[in-house]
Amino acid sequence: MLYLLDANVLITANLTYYPLDQVPEFWGWIQYQAQSGNLKVPLEIMEEMLVGNDGDPLVKWLQDKAVRKALVLAEGVNPALVQRVVSEGYAPDLTDQEVEQIGRDPFLVAYGLAHPTDRCVVTLEVSKPSKVRQNRKVPDVCRHFSVSYSGPFEMNRALGFRTSWKA
Repeated sequence: MLYLLDANVLITANLTYYPLDQVPEFWGWIQYQAQSGNLKVPLEIMEEMLVGNDGDPLVKWLQDKAVRKALVLAEGVNPALVQRVVSEGYAPDLTDQEVEQIGRDPFLVAYGLAHPTDRCVVTLEVSKPSKVRQNRKVPDVCRHFSVSYSGPFEMNRALGFRTSWKA
């Protein structure tokens, strides 16, 4: 299973429960898992995270060439799948403002949809089936397309994260 990470997974981990300066084991583990081909970040999602402040420890970490090389998914997105995710997963008649509000989430789902039997989208978003159009949540869009999804702690358990892990 290849885990595809949403930006909120790494951003929230750094800001809350696994700060880079306090739990470096987690970040070493993330890089190792990425190098091993178990998790990746689509380029479009990586670009979203790099927009932050250059003083941000996460941005600095992501700018490291070895980290970036390990993390970025080495494939291009299928534009037809992105369009399908937008039109069927959100709405076929979104305004430009609504598309802007969705952000890069359709890319994340499209990468999962490209190989639905062996990919899992990892996000901190929580299902809210009552939300519509640009307000739909990633788990609900994934469910619509039968794309696997999980939260980061499920991924951590599946891949065996421990603060005492060793490569």
